[in-house]
Order: sequence, then structure tokens, then C-alpha cells
Amino acid sequence: MQKPKWVIAKEQAKRAAAAETVWLFGLHAVRDALENNARTKLKLVVTRNALDKLADSVAKAGIEPVISDPRKFDAPLDPQSVHQGAALEVKPLDWGSLQDVALGEGPMPPRMVLLDRVTDPHNVGAILRSAEVFGARAVVAVQRHSAPETGALAKTASGALERQPYLRVRNLADSIIALQQMGYLVLGLDGEAKNTIEQALDGKRDRAVALVMGAEGPGLRQKTLETCDHLVRIDASGGFGSLNVSNAAAVALYAAKA
Repeated sequence: MQKPKWVIAKEQAKRAAAAETVWLFGLHAVRDALENNARTKLKLVVTRNALDKLADSVAKAGIEPVISDPRKFDAPLDPQSVHQGAALEVKPLDWGSLQDVALGEGPMPPRMVLLDRVTDPHNVGAILRSAEVFGARAVVAVQRHSAPETGALAKTASGALERQPYLRVRNLADSIIALQQMGYLVLGLDGEAKNTIEQALDGKRDRAVALVMGAEGPGLRQKTLETCDHLVRIDASGGFGSLNVSNAAAVALYAAKA
């Protein structure tokens, strides 16, 4: 019996994902990936100078480095990449399902960040750093129209990508509904909202909270706006000014801390 087309497509997608690799670069990103036992490491390319700085991490990882001439760095990176003489080919991390990270145990009421079409890897990397600093359970983005796990993202995250769950889901509205069913209060960031984050959380800081951030310019999509429990804004001095999405995520996480 022939398999349905959707089953075949799903199997093909799984095989493609299994074959996918990522080149991380930069001393911080490579060091933290080498020391991450959950990370599958395939090939390390380093200059002599970089190897001296990464020697302990390389020894812990048990990987044989490929020594490269710094004048002709032997890794398939963008020529503009600031690789600092270190590049590591890896498999993408698997953080499990949305439910796995959303319902995990923790000492404080959980916080999560959801990204609606945030495509700039530098913004996403910075958001991962803030999420780690403020103890967020995960950063969640859509599979399409979002920044995938790349070397540029990892370098901006400065190691946070190895520790901070970054999940990509098929449908953001469905994920919001799933979080609501798990008991999360979902707040969408909108500069025109009536209430601030603090006002929306007054008397509710013991709740699990998810903060939804939109892309700069377009903001949250209509479906996302309609699915959130409340729309909130960051209180600006005199009601003037705006932040880019990575700065807004850091301020929102601080404002929403339990």
C-alpha cells in the first residue's frame, strides 16, 4: 500500500533535518559548543593561536582539530564572518517539544519569549542572551520567517545558544493556545496598548507568563494579536521613543520577572 503524500513529505523533512549541519564560529560560541555534551560535534577548524585559547575545551570534547592557516581559513564561512580563527561544524540542538520546556520544573513561575517573524539572527542571538540572564524557559519562533540556528546567531548569543532552549514551531497562534491551556498568561507587546506590562501583571506575578514580540516595523500579526490574552506596552518616558526588538525583549523580561 502506497503511503499518503503527507506521510512521505514528513519523512523527507525528518531526513533533511537529520542531515542538516551548522558551522559555528568565534571563540565564545565554539568554546561553549565544545563543552556542551548535548551538542554533536563533527569538525573543528582552528588556527594555532585559537587552538591555544581553546585547548582545554578541545581536550574535553575529544575532537581532533584541523589546523588552518589564518590567511586562508579552511572553513565554509561567509568571508565577512569574524571567526577569530575558530569554526565548528555541529548538528542543530534538539530541545524537545514546547510542552517539555514549558512545563519543566523550576524555582520560580516560568517566563517564555515568543517571536513573531523576527528574522534578524543578531536580534535573536541578543534575545537568547537576555532570556538566559532573566531565566526564561525558552525562546520560541516560527519555522518560517524566523532566524534559524546559524553561526551568526550563535556568535551574537555568545554561548547562550548552548544553554537557552530555542524552539521553532509550525504555527505561533497554535503554540499560544497550547501555552494558555498549560496555564500561561500570554502578553503581546504592542506600542499602542493601553496597559503596561506591570499593570497587566498586577497581582498575577505567580502565573506562568509568555511574552510575544513582533518584528520591527510590522509588529505582531493580526492572528497573533487576537490570540494573546492581553496586549501590553513598555512604558516609555513621556510616552515617546521605541526600542528594537532585542532591547524590548530584555526590558519586557525584566518588567515581567516574578
